[in-house]
Amino acid sequence: MIKAQLHGHPVGDLSPVCEPVDVLGIQTAVREVYVDVLVQQYIVAITEATRKHDAIYLGASPRGSLALQRLGQARAVLDDRDYVLPDDIKKLAYPALGHRIILSAQARVKGLTPRQVVEETLQGVQVPGIRADGRLQARESARAAEG
Repeated sequence: MIKAQLHGHPVGDLSPVCEPVDVLGIQTAVREVYVDVLVQQYIVAITEATRKHDAIYLGASPRGSLALQRLGQARAVLDDRDYVLPDDIKKLAYPALGHRIILSAQARVKGLTPRQVVEETLQGVQVPGIRADGRLQARESARAAEG
């Protein structure tokens, strides 16, 4: 490995897969994806819940909310949609917030992981749903409805 990289790094042999203008266009498309106010409230509620969870010593900051929103928008673009779904946010909560929280000492001793705690947090936050007229409305999470 040392000899192979003596005169150059393998990254130098890579060819671009797209032009910078393509990346800028994708970034613009992501920023233009619609995020309903109820989905934004859901994002904020999830982030706030990380700051209140007993197993979390330090919860996600508002920057976590921003990251989660942007990831939701990017997911929508990848799925060829121009709007973010609550399910996008649920799926992306751990990737966006897992590294932004610090578990309490007790949680670490119990063997809890950030993924488990984020999943627990999601279960306690109301999920926006769809009304009969097709508009979003807040509804209780599936766990709360079962209880």
